[in-house]
Amino acid sequence: MEIAWLQDFLAVAECGSFSRAAELRHVTQPALSRRIRSLEDWLGAPLFFRTTHKVQLSPAGESFRATAEEALRLLEAGRLSAREQAQSGVEQLQFAATNALALAFFPDWFRLVEASLPFSANIQLFANHADACERMILQGKVQFLLGYYHPEMETLLVTRQFQSYPVGLDVLVPVSAPDRGRTGGPAPAFSLPGSEGEPIPYLAYQAQSGMGRIISAVRRSSPQKVWLRPIFESHLAKLLVILATEHRGMAWLPMSLIERELDAGALVRAGDESWDVPMEIHLFRARARLSPPAEAFWRAVTADSAADQTG
Repeated sequence: MEIAWLQDFLAVAECGSFSRAAELRHVTQPALSRRIRSLEDWLGAPLFFRTTHKVQLSPAGESFRATAEEALRLLEAGRLSAREQAQSGVEQLQFAATNALALAFFPDWFRLVEASLPFSANIQLFANHADACERMILQGKVQFLLGYYHPEMETLLVTRQFQSYPVGLDVLVPVSAPDRGRTGGPAPAFSLPGSEGEPIPYLAYQAQSGMGRIISAVRRSSPQKVWLRPIFESHLAKLLVILATEHRGMAWLPMSLIERELDAGALVRAGDESWDVPMEIHLFRARARLSPPAEAFWRAVTADSAADQTG
């Protein structure tokens, strides 16, 4: 069995297509197909259902996916640890963070934690949407993931393999540009809940966004009725901020990104606080032991957070 077979398998599972996976892996489709068949022969079970229009994981493939991700993650962690030893004490910390947190939270938060570390580290930060960040930590490409958390959201990080620690709070607030034509104080151009005959133009998150997952989960369980007409989707919260200020529609946006726009009056609330969606900011890591610098960082984070909560 070769490591490349596992990487090929996970690429097909993620893309749902042999041709797209071959492009991602920089190999020809026939070569990738041969390696997948070799992996299936080694396992003794088919990993995919192949049809003319799509590729789906078989039950054996669904079961093996977590094993493949864990194997690659452990190999990558071992490679990083060996590299650190060879580089004579150069400490490395690798993070994935969702785009909004990379901009609005990570710099100040890391600066506070860094002050308590017994070493200076070489930091790598990869910013992307939640799905991509989860894939990175699943495959061992980063040691930590900084992401939004809500108890009702779906996640790829199962608790038997990963743990997380709360490091901050944020809230999704429904906002819109103000209606400049109204008198008597600022009022939203678009306000919740809308109506069946006149749904609100909605600036939405794509499915791979962590905030999109949270809003979808909360809306499914909420007794509040709302009428929305999606007109634009993105995993970039900052882009939705810009479109909302341009009077394009209503969006749920993290308070950490829009405080300046709210203070300036470029955005106003589109609903009262009953429409807010509180979120926690969590730092995720694998349960398996990390490199010594990463373990030291985790201890610093949990110690600082515990001190904050008791102080």
